[in-house]
Parts: sequence; C-alpha cells; structure tokens
Amino acid sequence: MTDRITVEGVYKIFGKSPEEALRLMEAGDTKEGVLAKIGQVVGLCDVSLTVPAGSIYMIMGLSGSGKSTLARCVNRLIEPNAGRILIDGQEITGADEAQLREIRRTRISMVFQHFGLLPNRTVVENTEFGLKLRGVTVRERRNKAMEVLQIVGLASWANHLPHELSGGMRQRVGLARALATDADVLIMDEAFSALDPLIRSEMQDELLRLQRTLKKTILFITHDFQEALKLGSRIAIMSDGKVVREGTPQDIVLNPNNDYVAAFTRDVDRARLFDACSVMAQCKPLALNGEGKASSTVDRDAPAFVIDDGGRIAGVVAADALARLEQGLAIRSVMTQDYEMVTSTAKLSEVASIYRRDRPIAVVDQSGRLMGRIDPLQILARIGVPAQPPAAGN
Repeated sequence: MTDRITVEGVYKIFGKSPEEALRLMEAGDTKEGVLAKIGQVVGLCDVSLTVPAGSIYMIMGLSGSGKSTLARCVNRLIEPNAGRILIDGQEITGADEAQLREIRRTRISMVFQHFGLLPNRTVVENTEFGLKLRGVTVRERRNKAMEVLQIVGLASWANHLPHELSGGMRQRVGLARALATDADVLIMDEAFSALDPLIRSEMQDELLRLQRTLKKTILFITHDFQEALKLGSRIAIMSDGKVVREGTPQDIVLNPNNDYVAAFTRDVDRARLFDACSVMAQCKPLALNGEGKASSTVDRDAPAFVIDDGGRIAGVVAADALARLEQGLAIRSVMTQDYEMVTSTAKLSEVASIYRRDRPIAVVDQSGRLMGRIDPLQILARIGVPAQPPAAGN
C-alpha cells in the first residue's frame, strides 16, 4: 500500500516571532518554555506521519492537542512554519496560490463539523457546489451530484433545502459534496461530533459502508477514542502539538506506552476491538491423500482439523481418535463435523458467543482456507478476563 499523505517534521507557531520560537524549540525548549519566554504558542511540534492510500487515518486528541491545526496544515488553510507535507509524493508546502486552488478543487475535500451547507440552496445545489467552482458544466455537475446523493441515500431529497433535513441527513449532504469532487483525500474535522449519539453511530456505519466501495484516503479528526477505534485503520494520538503514540488500534490498546494514552484505553471494550486473528494459534492439520488416509502427524493432545486439497476444512478428528489413524483407519471413519469456524476478522465477542465445550474453533480466511485455531483461554487473556482455576475436586 502506497502512502498518500506524508507529513515530515512540521511545526506551526502562532505569534509574531515564529523564527525565534523555532530556534528555542530546536535548542530543546518546551512548548511551555516558549510561551513563557517570548509569548509564542506552539501549535505543532515536529509532527511526522504517513497516511496510506485508501485508509481511514484518525488524528485523535483532547482540545488544544493540535489535531485540527494539523488537518488545516495538510490542506494549507494554515501555513506551517517548518517541515514538509506531500500528497502522492508531491510537496504542497511550496505550492503557490494557483496550485493551492487546484489542489483544493481536485485533490483534497473537507467535511466540517457544522455541515457548512448553504441554507438558500437545495441539497443537489449544495452537493454540486464544488464542481460549480471548478467550472464543470451544469449538466455534468448535476449528473455527478445526483450520483453521489444516490450513494449516500439522499437522491429523493435532492430538491429540498437544508433546514428540512435532520442533522444526520445534513451531514450526509456535506459528505456527498466532498465525494462529488472525486478528490483523492477527504479531511473530516470532528465531522460527527455535533450529532446525537444514535445518529453519530449511524453516520460512522455509513462512512465505513461507503469506504468499502469508494476506498478514499480519509484523514479523520476526533476527540473521541471510541470513534477512533471504530473507524480507524491507524491512529495518531496528539498532545501539546506532538504525536505521542501512533499505530493500529489494537497496538495502541495493548501497548499505550504512556499514562496519557493509557487513560484513553482504560475502558475500551476489547471483545469488540480485537479479532480472531489476534489470538489465533498455528495448527498442523491433517491432509487427505488419494486413499483418504492421514498424510501428516499432529499433536495428539488437541483435536486436529482435516483439510482438502484446497486448504479448506473437511472436518475434525478428536484428540482421542488420532491414535486410531496410525492403525490404518481412513480419516473419514473418525472425522466428524464437531467444530466451529470463524473468519480471521471476526471480533472476539462473536467468537465467544459461538464457543461450545469440546468443539474446537477454526480460523479461516475469506476463501475458507484454514489459518489456525483458537484456544478459549487466549480469548479471556486478550480481553483482560482472568481464567478461573478448576473448582476443588474437579
């Protein structure tokens, strides 16, 4: 996967003497020290990150952490004082006004927290507005606007005004307007934070649905860690203008690395965050040869899965039946269907719900090929539930 956005050593200083502030920072001074000495506010301090193409990349932090400042530096609404920002390898920090206008019209779109809709224009007119500014013909922009309104489920509301729509519907219009430009990058700055919790959850689901089809590169700004976990393939957590932790949601929850990040992860529902692949153990399956006999040996202490020539599960042999295979019995005579099967992306909450005693759990890929097995104790360990010792006398 290639990188669509690259941020390298970006600084943003708010004040009249940014050069002096940069010299102090380079000498090892802190944000607080710069403010106390020269009254300059450090908005971003040596921020570096890369956003893979086609991903939803979350920038997360509390108020004043620098997350929105970073988003506005990426589309140059705010001018960085130092560092580089590249889109598909092209540096945009040196772009002139004409180049910037072209970048904003064709390559980067923004979805705002408070919708930003024009109240006296219809839904379709709002949706096509970016294309109008680009000089696209009336017919072409109207066709494109209707196409994206169909995608977000608002085609029947095309001729209504924004005040006739619910908050969630207005936000979908804002999303449609961004999508209509066919921009490579969408920047969503607290896009769902003004919505009621239920509508917010629905909009998150809608964004994930759209992303599966459109595969845009989305830089999503949020202060909500649960939202970051639900939407993001990677998360950068910011504090005092710096990125203090970056990684996959699972990595960050398992290894927060500092107290600031750990505070966000404390109440995470791990059963809904981690998937089967995260607790999967490798296993050596039995293969069916031309005569239907076991063609490999396995650990006799656990049931063994049987796979066909395509690597798909044909059945399972109980641990106490494995020895009988060495006596020459055909696999099919001892093979049963007493097992459960989940995909590698299944959440642990789903895996736990299908667990049955004495029925091993197989993990398969999207084509149904065996990848590994799951020990129920590993599920408990991952979600932080201590395994209970056997009761006395058992």
